[in-house]
Amino acid sequence: APAWLRRLCGHLLSERLLRPGGVQAVVRGVLEGTDGGAGAEAAALDWRKCDAVGKILAACPQQCLSLEDYYRQVCPQILDLLHIQDKVAARQFQRVATTTLLTMAREQPQLAERHLLQPLLAPLRRCSEAAELALEDLAAGAVLVPEAELGSCVENVLKVYVVGNDSSSLLLGSLQAVLGVVFSLYSFARQNVSYLRSPCQDILLWFLEKAEREQSLAVLEGLAGLSSHVPTLHPQCQLRAGSEGGAAIVVEETISDEDEALYQKVSLEQCHVESLVELLSHCQKSGLAGDFFIHCLKELTQVAAEDEAAPNPAVEPGGSLLELEQYQARQGRKLLVLQLVAALCEGVSDTVFTDIVQVQEFLAAVLQRACAHPAQGPGAAAEAQTLAMAMGLVAAVLGGAVQLKSSDFAVLKRLVPLLEELSRTYPEPLTQELASDLRIAICTHGACSPGTVGAAADGVLGRKPGTAAPSPAGRAPSPPAPRHGRGSPSAHRDRSKEQSTCREPGASPAPRADSLAPAGLQELLVSAYDPQPPSRAAALRHLASLVTQRDPEAIRLQEKLLQVFLENVQHEDAFVYLSAIQGVALLSSEYPERILPVLLAQYECPAQGTGDTMAAVTRMKLGEVLMRVTRALGDMVFQHREPLIRAFLRGARDPDSALRASSLSNLGELCQHLGFQLGSIIQEVTCCVTAIARTDPEAEVRRAAVHVVVLLLRGLSEKVTEVLRDVLRDLYRLLKHVATAERDAATVLHAQLALEELDAAIRRVLFPPQTLEKKIVVLP
Repeated sequence: APAWLRRLCGHLLSERLLRPGGVQAVVRGVLEGTDGGAGAEAAALDWRKCDAVGKILAACPQQCLSLEDYYRQVCPQILDLLHIQDKVAARQFQRVATTTLLTMAREQPQLAERHLLQPLLAPLRRCSEAAELALEDLAAGAVLVPEAELGSCVENVLKVYVVGNDSSSLLLGSLQAVLGVVFSLYSFARQNVSYLRSPCQDILLWFLEKAEREQSLAVLEGLAGLSSHVPTLHPQCQLRAGSEGGAAIVVEETISDEDEALYQKVSLEQCHVESLVELLSHCQKSGLAGDFFIHCLKELTQVAAEDEAAPNPAVEPGGSLLELEQYQARQGRKLLVLQLVAALCEGVSDTVFTDIVQVQEFLAAVLQRACAHPAQGPGAAAEAQTLAMAMGLVAAVLGGAVQLKSSDFAVLKRLVPLLEELSRTYPEPLTQELASDLRIAICTHGACSPGTVGAAADGVLGRKPGTAAPSPAGRAPSPPAPRHGRGSPSAHRDRSKEQSTCREPGASPAPRADSLAPAGLQELLVSAYDPQPPSRAAALRHLASLVTQRDPEAIRLQEKLLQVFLENVQHEDAFVYLSAIQGVALLSSEYPERILPVLLAQYECPAQGTGDTMAAVTRMKLGEVLMRVTRALGDMVFQHREPLIRAFLRGARDPDSALRASSLSNLGELCQHLGFQLGSIIQEVTCCVTAIARTDPEAEVRRAAVHVVVLLLRGLSEKVTEVLRDVLRDLYRLLKHVATAERDAATVLHAQLALEELDAAIRRVLFPPQTLEKKIVVLP
């Protein structure tokens, strides 16, 4: 259309829009001829038209004096579109209203909140705990929010928030302010026959799904009454069933009977807890129910600790009234947490945890509580039973109830410090023994599973001793083990030899420990985690000797042995980590096809959760392992040439200077071993060394780069001109540059040594030594 026609049409449209009832007239005019659409094309056209109308309404026309005036005139009419009763046009008008509201909320959040969201949520905000109500001017039983207004408000919130499905911070924040009232309405609808139950549940579940996990947990805590993150229904307001199947909010009538008032309060709290549990039963797949359950357990531990630290003012003669009130509040909070935990255990305990991380957090909460508060006093039996259940769950997980991966064991290792503390401090000897055995089983990734672990798993899973575990891995449970004292080392050694099993996924019933090796492979694996460095190093060296001797059980458990060696590589004691390095090197040289990819992966990507310094130290130790493997393989290292050089080149670009120097040193030794087998990789090595020697800010790294050239020239010897013919000139120029421009004396010395090596090699090629030969020629 021509510009003048578009301008004139826009002027007329804006003029009509600003008149009373103009929004509805414009919407009817634009959408005339569409009835919602039965087919796919008609529905798409309908959506496009609704979206176009929404954008028109959200844009302020030029005739309007200010944006504030436009919103003041148009926003009430937009909210009226949600109340259209005509069933044919209602769907389109609601789409237009929702699209317009969401567009305005994105473009002008402050104005949209003032003129759209606050009027939309006004009936719910009016009876919120945060609202300032002059209830003393209202008679008891006076209607604060009528049934029709409350039902219409809930339906509008469902249309805008849930159907619109825009999870912006503005919408989530505005809805959070009234979630307490919506939850009270949902709890009330559960106890009565009301059509409001389903929309209230959808609103609550939408918010819990769209919000961040920390925000959702805070809201659940507020709905449960543990915090004030969510304003709840005003304490002087009461819900009353309506005549049309809805509900109305009225001013609460005063109850003169104290027993009746207490009963009403307790019944209301019980109803809220049951409603919260039912709500969480729909959030189990997302893991929110498990996270809130763990949060309640941690809260229970914290409340118990505060209760023990604070004195009881009821028995203290000098206690003040304020202290008494604080004590009663703490007791009420503790009872509420206990009620929540009990209800969650009863309602959603069968599928509350969705992954191994949640199981670990649950177990950590229980074990931490047991460490901080050992079972004593009148509740000792219940505490001991809870701890036994938690430790039995750990045993069941390790015993085949769950198919575990390496990453799962990394999560379970967070329980090791708690189990170690429990094995030292808990007053009951059998619990100490089981905690120690569980720690061993976790550290060895299930390779060493003492008999107590199998017995505990059988108890939790309901199996008889000696029956197979129902797991895809075919794990076999250990036979029940007789109890031994913990004080005698011989008793511990006998228990390790006679009652332990070494289990591997996919294996048949595990062999006895006394048939594994002369000294007992089972005992060696246990000793590899001994807190004393000499015992640990001795066990590691013995395991390395079993690998050298090609012991059948050591070969079968080579992956477990590799894991044990790699974990001990991170130990701070030099005797321990050098023994572990030797073990990994021997294992890799025996089975390079299986072990080298694992070592290279860990060298390039250090374990998560470790600090930068610790990760760099561990990678340097792994680099030493790789070089020992290189020396052991000899000429066979050629088939692993590319991944090794690639790993060292990546290490040469690491932010840590010590790791860069270590990687360059390893690269030089590898090039010396490869010799004429370097091939085209020499170009990459030369470019890397040249760049580092010229630009690296650390002197030790530049020194290592020049040292690579020295080792390369020494390894090639007479083959220098043949292998390095394409890069020899670049290396010579680099060495001359370093010798003349470098400020570090050691680096200059390395460059001079490399120049001497190069000079000697070239002289040997150009001037081969003359030798006297004696020839005997037979004349014909």
